Amino acid sequence: MSTEPETTEETGPGTPETPRAQGAPGASDTPDASGGTAGDSGAAGGGLAADEGDGDGASAVSEVAGASETSGVSETSETSETSETSEVEGGGAGEAASESAESAESAESAADGAGKPELSEAAAELAAQRVERERIERRRAERAGPVESGAKLSGTAADLLAAVRAVEGGGKPASTVFAEPSRPAPERAPEPGPAATPAAPVRPVPEPEPRRQEQPTPAPAPAPAGPSPRTVEAVRRVLAEGGAPEALGQQAAAVLGEGAADLLREDPWQLLRVPGVRPEQADGFARALLGAECGPQDERRGRAVTVWLLEQAALAGHTALELPSLTAALAQRGVPDPDEAVQSALAEGEALVFEDALEEAGAPATRAADDEEGEEAERPVRVLIALERYAMAEESLADGLARLINSPAQEAGETWAPVVAALSGGAAELARAVAGHGLVLHTGGDASRAEPAALLGAARDAGLRTLAVCHTPDGRDRLAALPPVRGAGAGTVAGLLAGAEGPGRDGDGALELDLLIVLDAPQLDVESAAMLVESLPDGARLVLSGDPALLWSAGPGRVFADLLAARACPQIASRLPDPGPIGELVSGIGIGELNQVEAPGKEVVIVPVRDAGEAVHRTVQLVADSVPRAFGVPVEGTVVITPGHGGAAGTRALNSALKERLNPGPGRFGGFDPGDRIAYSPAPGRTLPGTVVRADAEGLHLSCAGAPVVVPRERVEAWVRHGWALTAHQAVGGRWPAAVVVLPGDAAQALSRPWVYTAFGRGERHLSVVHGVEGALPQAVAEIPAKPRTTRLATLLRPQPPTD
Repeated sequence: MSTEPETTEETGPGTPETPRAQGAPGASDTPDASGGTAGDSGAAGGGLAADEGDGDGASAVSEVAGASETSGVSETSETSETSETSEVEGGGAGEAASESAESAESAESAADGAGKPELSEAAAELAAQRVERERIERRRAERAGPVESGAKLSGTAADLLAAVRAVEGGGKPASTVFAEPSRPAPERAPEPGPAATPAAPVRPVPEPEPRRQEQPTPAPAPAPAGPSPRTVEAVRRVLAEGGAPEALGQQAAAVLGEGAADLLREDPWQLLRVPGVRPEQADGFARALLGAECGPQDERRGRAVTVWLLEQAALAGHTALELPSLTAALAQRGVPDPDEAVQSALAEGEALVFEDALEEAGAPATRAADDEEGEEAERPVRVLIALERYAMAEESLADGLARLINSPAQEAGETWAPVVAALSGGAAELARAVAGHGLVLHTGGDASRAEPAALLGAARDAGLRTLAVCHTPDGRDRLAALPPVRGAGAGTVAGLLAGAEGPGRDGDGALELDLLIVLDAPQLDVESAAMLVESLPDGARLVLSGDPALLWSAGPGRVFADLLAARACPQIASRLPDPGPIGELVSGIGIGELNQVEAPGKEVVIVPVRDAGEAVHRTVQLVADSVPRAFGVPVEGTVVITPGHGGAAGTRALNSALKERLNPGPGRFGGFDPGDRIAYSPAPGRTLPGTVVRADAEGLHLSCAGAPVVVPRERVEAWVRHGWALTAHQAVGGRWPAAVVVLPGDAAQALSRPWVYTAFGRGERHLSVVHGVEGALPQAVAEIPAKPRTTRLATLLRPQPPTD
């Protein structure tokens, strides 16, 4: 690695001047045309100093787990790739939180705009998800009995369980059970279906039959009906009475439905359902409406804050929260009786309670021996509280995975024998595992994608119906370029679930596939994974392939990590290393070591900076001049990655400076001009890089992954950002010829090993690190792993003790 010396030069336009040490001015401190760096140390492999520093891997939404506060949103860090929440001010409810945890806002807004004729991809996805949801709900209706509860409880836990059983038994109104309106259902993957059906053997395919691997994008479905103008106006009047901004009217009406105005009058804390509104702001709104009746002890407040905390936990990646963590967070929010608040939420069907047996070291997965009185000995359990949508997704995912694991038939070996015979090395090892098992995990870096690609090609040549899907269109295109794939049989997860890519479905709604390979598996959230598994027919093979060192999914869950931990199926580890100095550097980071690497071609360059202003200036210089001149990489071939959206060197500041240098313009349409690079996020966890084509009365016209997209005017602010600079969560799943990773001093606490691993691995030919965090970088790599997430999948996949 080369380390550039600090120099003395004036900062660029819009960047504050910063004192610099002596050195050559201008471009002489950046890579020269020969690939070297004029004025650099000349020591290839200079590396990063392993000084001590601090960094705790902060997240935009503070973790509720561990009894920490859930509400804080940092201006310099990511929330499952979301932006920071704007404070809602004014008589207790203020501005409408224009950037309220970007994933939640994107989800809420998707329902209003996805059906416009121009948004064919988004509309098709929503329409397909609605059809899939209806099918899943029909199958779920076949499931008899409530969710299994687990071991015996006493005290508060028993009360909570009694409350939810009262709901299941009809003791409470069922119409509100498990309602989760804080993010409308159409924008996210539909809730998965019921327990798996009995397995069937893999059917042999005697002759190749015509397969429909790619389908034209279907005609856009009609836009989902939004709230009526009358409803919106009624909500605005109530908001005005409570001192909240009337601009929240459309959003509140969409979230709360046609009776939103009456609901807000009866229960003002329902305003917390609107993304971005915080408890203290809802309290002010409630005080204005209720007067003396309002108080912290109000049961409605405790129930609403409980649901809000669970939603905030979902934004941080949790599918459930342990009861002590939830009650501690409620106490921090001024709820006088947290246990009563949780019980009220359970009784009203706002949440579910589960008791999962804790795994004891050396304990067999069997029921404990009875004691002398003949009573069953109690096993230690943890009590979890979850929103219904995520709880049911995890249950359905576990059921579906168990179905796949148990479904292969003995005669399947004959079907897969030609596939195994056609391969060698790691691909043959993977094929042998797939031949005998319905679910196989495959791990490795970017180079290891060649192995599932080879399996895909060999299975297709053997007459099997195959498909491989990736997290992003860029990943799909890179996979399709590999010789075994030959441009066919590749798609994206979103496109497959939307019905825009992949095969058709049979009469039961199952995909017509014998083999599905999912690359970028760590980016699967629990709902998307459940939909994929639910859609596979009995006897199909599923290969989940990915790099476990990458950042986890933007949505709730840690599906790939939970499956690796459960060890319920074969795991094939690729031995193909990522090539070159960048591959060597990233491989070391994956095991907690920030190593020096030899980079004779300046593949890795360190650019030290002293403050955020200098970081912005040097980043613009690298993207606009140094990298194109030294490596022949055009400006559009370089991605800038920084830890968060806010701050003096976040994506906003960097994109502003890069636009001023690369595509200056008045920004007449929501700050955008033709030629601007953008990041388009039509749904939580999905970011598509693209370019602005033009703007007119219809909206903002974009080109994303070669496809035209029109974003309605009212959705531009929520769905589109400038995209020269991205966060690591936005960039995961894609690769560029060159990457510039910006680490300003105020971002030290946002760093973790997965973040650094993900960011540093986005460049194929060149990596520049604008380095201002000193010892915090090696400390993050060595000491700060991924933040834990509370999930149930690994527990659900474990063999359960027998019950009477």
